[in-house]
Amino acid sequence: MSTFRQQKGASVSIPRFHLAMPVDDLAAARAFYGGVLGLDEGRSSDTWIDWNLHGHQFVTHLAPRVERVHNPVDGHDVPVPHFGLLLTPDEFQVLAARLTAAGTRFVIEPYLRFAGLPGEQWTMFLLDPAGNALEFKAFADDAQVFAT
Repeated sequence: MSTFRQQKGASVSIPRFHLAMPVDDLAAARAFYGGVLGLDEGRSSDTWIDWNLHGHQFVTHLAPRVERVHNPVDGHDVPVPHFGLLLTPDEFQVLAARLTAAGTRFVIEPYLRFAGLPGEQWTMFLLDPAGNALEFKAFADDAQVFAT
């Protein structure tokens, strides 16, 4: 049972996540997350930067690179670990166009995954300058996010 379940009559508070990811170059992280993705920068120091990732606290910490693996999903090699956002279809298309215009090299180009099946979604994967894998996806029907 979720500890965030709303009590009858209680106000709704949507939990926000905090995620810290390693980067090996803060200037490159600033150019990518602030410039290419357009995230607002929060507090920072010589070793980390806080970012507003759609209301979530995302932090890039100066650290060495980590090894990556891949798992097969819908005919593509999905990088693990990865993180990202669930966007609306319109937001997804705008971001895909923005990333393409910025010359982004995709790990998996934007495409419609599981077409016609439960969980149908637009998805794309890319790497930040430190090699961290990012996935952005969009469901036409939000009820399909946890479809079986």
